[in-house]
Formats: sequence, C-alpha cells, structure tokens
Amino acid sequence: GIENRFSYLSIFTVDRLFFQEAVMSETEKPSPYAVAVDPDQDDKAKELKLCSFARPHMRAFHFSWWGFFIAFFIWFAIAPLLPLIKDSLDLQPSDIWTSNICAVLFDICMRFVFGAVCDKFGARIPMGCVLMFASIPTACIGLVNSLTGL
Repeated sequence: GIENRFSYLSIFTVDRLFFQEAVMSETEKPSPYAVAVDPDQDDKAKELKLCSFARPHMRAFHFSWWGFFIAFFIWFAIAPLLPLIKDSLDLQPSDIWTSNICAVLFDICMRFVFGAVCDKFGARIPMGCVLMFASIPTACIGLVNSLTGL
C-alpha cells in the first residue's frame, strides 16, 4: 500500500542523492563559505561582498578595516590639537620634536615585537589587545599637564 510507496520513494531519493554526490567533482560541491574561494590557495576568498558579514572571510575583512581605522584614529588623535596643547603646556618646538621622535621610535620597536607576537598567536588576539590597551592613554590625553605626560 501506501507504506511501500514511501519506502520506495525514500530509497530512490537516497540513491539519487548518493549518486549525485559521487558524480560531482570537487569544484561542484557546495561550498560552506558565503563567497567564492580558491581551494588551491587554502580557501582564500576570490570576491568581496561588502554588505556581507558572513564568516569567516567577510567578517575578517570588516574587522580588519575597523581595527585599522581605530589604530589610525588613536595614532593621529593628538595631531589636530597640537596648537592648543603647545599653548596650554607652554611647550617649545624642541619639546614637540622630542615627543614625536619618542613616539616614532616606540612605534618602530613595537612593530618588531608585535610581528613576533602575531607570528606566534595570530593577528586577531594581539590586535584586539593592542587596540584596547592603546585606547586607555588616548582617552586620558586630556589629563596631561606637563611635557613628561606626553
């Protein structure tokens, strides 16, 4: 009766799906990613979908540009305020140069350290930690009242 039709249908469906899976080549199999990837290059994305936050490719893309924006903002947050800071702290031009040189030297040294840390742990965790820790002195820049505070 009706049970035999359903059992025949389910066996036919399973056989058909198995046969299709066996016939499909590696490139025709459905991708677990939301973007086209290149399997010869460790599944690197071949396209950008800017309005997508799908894992892992597009989410990594958006987090990386957002992290770069935050780092850029932190690095250059003080520059537009330099004339006001110079007047309020009574700084000489040599003091400003010294502060800038120290900042650049610290940046160069930290790039070497950060490169080794990224090689060991990957970029995601160190980048997040650096952005969180660097935001604290940036937020406290208004509390500076001397050259040594810069």
